[in-house]
Amino acid sequence: MESLLKEAMGQNRRTLSEYGSSRLLAAYGIPTANGALARDWDEVKKAAAKIGYPVVLKLCSPEVSHKTESGLVAVGLRDEADLKTAFKRIGKASPVKNADCLVQEMVKGGRELVIGMVRDPQFGPCVMFGLGGIFTEVLGDVTFRPAPLVESDAMEMLMEIRGNKILGAVRGMEAVDLDSLVQCLMAMGKIGMAHEEIQAIDVNPLIIRGNSPVAVDALVILNPSS
Repeated sequence: MESLLKEAMGQNRRTLSEYGSSRLLAAYGIPTANGALARDWDEVKKAAAKIGYPVVLKLCSPEVSHKTESGLVAVGLRDEADLKTAFKRIGKASPVKNADCLVQEMVKGGRELVIGMVRDPQFGPCVMFGLGGIFTEVLGDVTFRPAPLVESDAMEMLMEIRGNKILGAVRGMEAVDLDSLVQCLMAMGKIGMAHEEIQAIDVNPLIIRGNSPVAVDALVILNPSS
């Protein structure tokens, strides 16, 4: 991970690519969606076949952070025909020439959360948790703690959000594995403590598949002054 961050800082990048961001999370034990980086149609096709349909296809470039709003993400691709159509569309819409693509498994779950880290000038790295997906900005149901976290800190965060009942057994869904969520939050704090060159991390959504969290979309923002 040190080489990944060092290379990005050396190139004066403001962010890691989504693939690079996911690698960083995985290195700290945060479960991430299975995915593969692909440079052309042949690699995209092979990656999808290996991962198994349905898949998600995304543009993957550190120069583009808000992909969904720009039409650079295609979800629920059921077969090679769907994949090829999406590959062509994303290629035409891409503002970056010859950018890589990320082929990712389609993670399904009825609950979406958000976790993250932001480096505050006064408190240092702070860990964030709340309701994710489209509800993050609409409801603003999030809570923060300065890093490092112990288990009791992380568990308090889970119970602090107004919508904490979503973590229980609701609408036929099993209760979320809170211990796994706690470990994700503690890992986020460890990243913030270990890497001053990281300004912020945004994982949204963190989908609950069955009862376990999976990071589906991640963005690491770098601190150019570090």
